[in-house]
Amino acid sequence: MNLDLTTIRFPAPAIASILHRISGVVLFLALPILLWLLHRSLASGSDFAAVGELLQMPLMKLIVWGILAAVIYHLAAGVRHMLMDMGVGESLQGGRRGAYMVFAVSALLIVLTGIWIW
Repeated sequence: MNLDLTTIRFPAPAIASILHRISGVVLFLALPILLWLLHRSLASGSDFAAVGELLQMPLMKLIVWGILAAVIYHLAAGVRHMLMDMGVGESLQGGRRGAYMVFAVSALLIVLTGIWIW
Protein backbone atom coordinates (compact mmCIF):
# COMPACT_ATOMS: atom_id res chain seq x y z
CA MET A 1 0.00 0.00 0.00
CA ASN A 2 1.46 3.35 -1.05
CA LEU A 3 0.89 6.01 1.59
CA ASP A 4 3.29 8.59 0.14
CA LEU A 5 0.85 11.20 -1.18
CA THR A 6 3.56 12.98 -3.17
CA THR A 7 3.90 9.98 -5.52
CA ILE A 8 0.17 9.55 -6.25
CA ARG A 9 -0.96 11.07 -9.56
CA PHE A 10 -4.70 11.50 -9.95
CA PRO A 11 -6.15 11.51 -13.47
CA ALA A 12 -7.83 14.70 -14.72
CA PRO A 13 -11.40 13.38 -14.27
CA ALA A 14 -10.67 12.55 -10.63
CA ILE A 15 -9.27 16.02 -10.01
CA ALA A 16 -12.31 17.57 -11.72
CA SER A 17 -14.64 15.51 -9.54
CA ILE A 18 -12.81 16.36 -6.32
CA LEU A 19 -12.79 20.07 -7.19
CA HIS A 20 -16.52 19.86 -7.96
CA ARG A 21 -17.16 18.56 -4.45
CA ILE A 22 -14.88 21.20 -2.90
CA SER A 23 -16.63 23.99 -4.82
CA GLY A 24 -19.97 22.70 -3.52
CA VAL A 25 -18.70 22.89 0.06
CA VAL A 26 -17.38 26.41 -0.56
CA LEU A 27 -20.78 27.46 -1.88
CA PHE A 28 -22.51 25.98 1.16
CA LEU A 29 -20.13 27.81 3.49
CA ALA A 30 -20.56 31.07 1.52
CA LEU A 31 -24.34 31.09 1.91
CA PRO A 32 -24.31 32.90 5.28
CA ILE A 33 -22.11 35.67 3.85
CA LEU A 34 -24.33 36.11 0.81
CA LEU A 35 -27.52 36.03 2.85
CA TRP A 36 -26.11 38.59 5.30
CA LEU A 37 -25.16 40.91 2.43
CA LEU A 38 -28.62 40.51 0.89
CA HIS A 39 -30.39 41.09 4.20
CA ARG A 40 -28.33 44.17 4.94
CA SER A 41 -28.75 45.62 1.45
CA LEU A 42 -32.55 45.26 1.62
CA ALA A 43 -32.94 46.83 5.08
CA SER A 44 -32.83 50.46 3.94
CA GLY A 45 -31.35 52.79 1.37
CA SER A 46 -28.49 53.75 3.65
CA ASP A 47 -27.70 50.09 4.35
CA PHE A 48 -27.73 49.44 0.60
CA ALA A 49 -25.16 52.21 0.17
CA ALA A 50 -23.12 50.77 3.05
CA VAL A 51 -23.05 47.35 1.39
CA GLY A 52 -21.98 49.04 -1.85
CA GLU A 53 -19.09 50.70 -0.02
CA LEU A 54 -18.23 47.43 1.70
CA LEU A 55 -18.05 45.65 -1.65
CA GLN A 56 -15.53 48.23 -2.89
CA MET A 57 -12.97 47.05 -0.32
CA PRO A 58 -10.24 44.83 -1.83
CA LEU A 59 -10.79 42.04 0.72
CA MET A 60 -14.52 41.87 -0.02
CA LYS A 61 -13.82 41.93 -3.76
CA LEU A 62 -11.51 38.96 -3.24
CA ILE A 63 -14.14 37.12 -1.19
CA VAL A 64 -16.84 37.77 -3.80
CA TRP A 65 -14.47 36.70 -6.57
CA GLY A 66 -13.74 33.47 -4.69
CA ILE A 67 -17.44 32.77 -4.26
CA LEU A 68 -18.13 33.49 -7.93
CA ALA A 69 -15.19 31.27 -8.91
CA ALA A 70 -16.76 28.43 -6.91
CA VAL A 71 -20.12 29.06 -8.61
CA ILE A 72 -18.52 29.06 -12.07
CA TYR A 73 -16.52 25.89 -11.51
CA HIS A 74 -19.43 24.10 -9.85
CA LEU A 75 -21.70 25.04 -12.76
CA ALA A 76 -19.22 23.92 -15.43
CA ALA A 77 -18.50 20.63 -13.68
CA GLY A 78 -22.20 20.10 -13.05
CA VAL A 79 -22.94 20.50 -16.77
CA ARG A 80 -20.20 17.94 -17.47
CA HIS A 81 -21.79 15.50 -15.02
CA MET A 82 -25.22 16.03 -16.56
CA LEU A 83 -23.82 15.37 -20.03
CA MET A 84 -22.20 12.20 -18.74
CA ASP A 85 -25.56 11.14 -17.28
CA MET A 86 -26.97 11.49 -20.80
CA GLY A 87 -24.21 9.26 -22.20
CA VAL A 88 -21.90 11.96 -23.60
CA GLY A 89 -18.23 11.58 -22.66
CA GLU A 90 -18.51 8.36 -20.70
CA SER A 91 -15.43 6.76 -22.24
CA LEU A 92 -11.99 7.14 -20.73
CA GLN A 93 -10.89 9.57 -23.44
CA GLY A 94 -14.22 11.44 -23.27
CA GLY A 95 -13.86 11.79 -19.51
CA ARG A 96 -10.39 13.26 -19.91
CA ARG A 97 -11.54 15.67 -22.61
CA GLY A 98 -14.52 16.72 -20.52
CA ALA A 99 -12.34 17.35 -17.48
CA TYR A 100 -9.89 19.47 -19.48
CA MET A 101 -12.80 21.39 -21.02
CA VAL A 102 -14.18 22.11 -17.54
CA PHE A 103 -10.75 23.37 -16.45
CA ALA A 104 -10.37 25.58 -19.53
CA VAL A 105 -13.88 27.04 -19.53
CA SER A 106 -13.79 27.63 -15.78
CA ALA A 107 -10.37 29.28 -15.89
CA LEU A 108 -11.45 31.60 -18.70
CA LEU A 109 -14.71 32.58 -17.00
CA ILE A 110 -13.03 33.03 -13.60
CA VAL A 111 -10.40 35.35 -15.10
CA LEU A 112 -13.10 37.34 -16.94
CA THR A 113 -15.10 37.58 -13.71
CA GLY A 114 -12.01 38.83 -11.89
CA ILE A 115 -11.50 41.51 -14.53
CA TRP A 116 -15.16 42.50 -14.21
CA ILE A 117 -14.98 42.74 -10.39
CA TRP A 118 -11.73 44.66 -10.18
